[in-house]
Amino acid sequence: MAAIAALPCAVSAAAIHVGADDARPLQAVVDTAAPGDLIVLAAGSHAGPVTVDKALTLEGAHGATITGTGRGSVITVTAPGVTVRGLTVTGSGTELSAMDSGIFVARTATGALIENNEIVGNLCGVYLHGAAESVVRANRIVGLKEGRLSEAGNGVTLWNAPGAKVLGNDISYGRDGIGSNSSKRNVFSGNRFRNLRFAVHYMYTNDSEIRDNVSTGNSVGFAIMFSSRLKVLGNVSDGDRDHGLLLNYANASEVAGNTVRGRLQPPDRWVLAGTRDAGHGMPQDEPAAAPGSGWRLGPEKCVFIYNANRNRLRDNLFENCAIGIHFTAGSEGNSIFDNAFVNNRNQVKYVGGRYLDWSYRGRGNYWSDNPAFDLDGDGIADSTYRPNDLIDRVLWTSPQAKILTTSPAVQVIRWAQAQFPALLPGGVVDSRPLMAPLQRDERQPGEQQP
Repeated sequence: MAAIAALPCAVSAAAIHVGADDARPLQAVVDTAAPGDLIVLAAGSHAGPVTVDKALTLEGAHGATITGTGRGSVITVTAPGVTVRGLTVTGSGTELSAMDSGIFVARTATGALIENNEIVGNLCGVYLHGAAESVVRANRIVGLKEGRLSEAGNGVTLWNAPGAKVLGNDISYGRDGIGSNSSKRNVFSGNRFRNLRFAVHYMYTNDSEIRDNVSTGNSVGFAIMFSSRLKVLGNVSDGDRDHGLLLNYANASEVAGNTVRGRLQPPDRWVLAGTRDAGHGMPQDEPAAAPGSGWRLGPEKCVFIYNANRNRLRDNLFENCAIGIHFTAGSEGNSIFDNAFVNNRNQVKYVGGRYLDWSYRGRGNYWSDNPAFDLDGDGIADSTYRPNDLIDRVLWTSPQAKILTTSPAVQVIRWAQAQFPALLPGGVVDSRPLMAPLQRDERQPGEQQP
């Protein structure tokens, strides 16, 4: 039974309490409420779907659930200034073209606040479809756990929602954690991602910030594509499969203070062909014993830079990947310094003839495989670091040549290059390599890009 209690007379809003056994449909309660009202759902199951078309708060007591019919979105918000909090939301439809979601926030619903909800088993968790200045905060979002990843939705999808923020959410399963397209001035901060394709998938989203997020055991950590003037700061990719950080046509951005850490991973992470079933959640913990045959080091690339220009990469840790950094496709004008490349199987993959010096204002990067000396004690190695030689270039273009790497002829070529540097090809060098990685208290986040 619904009970209406008047708030203090200074305001006209009311608190409307709805029991799980209330005879009226939830939509009828919303329709009769006034702007500014607080609707509180008691513990138990409440039938959806429901559309909120006025500025009110829809709140759940502990254990309150809104369950959809398996068609469309469970909660649709169309009015500005709506708050949805404290609810368990489940039972959306499964039509990607219809944008079926646990909570769908329309273009007209500016300034929405979606917080502290459990959004479980829906096609899309929260969809901000043009809802400018909205906030999605402190929700636990669990997407579809079975089926093809390409047929699932994202934990949070954001389209053309300037100023929207996604903060402190725990997102797992489904397709991507946060998918952003054609937006600007957004902040994604403090989120945690697991069991996904991409933790963050960024497309055509400019002048925005991705800060202090953690991606664990996904296919890709942070995929930044076709976007400019970003701040990608303090994020962690731990045991993602393919790339920890991907910059594809990302320009004029600062990438600083991030950590990408790899580890050995089981073979089934590469053979599921884009499907997931109840027995194959994407990550599997490495056993205490040595992994058996077929285990591979991942990410394959700590960071992949493809046609990304005028960016500054500094103060990042790239550790224990198959390739520390893959740099290709004409990327120009980037400053890469004060980073630490530690225990990667290959520190750098660069196929090109240009000469690139990865140092800036007298400081380069730390390379764990650099056997250099520092006779003057200034913290800078006395000799240039060259991650690739002529043989490496042959191996990148003709991998089958790896069978010859231990042959006497190859060893003679490498010895000759070391004795006569003029024989070395063009490519990446670090003329001021660091003798030790930069310590956290030495780092200066927020410096202006040169």
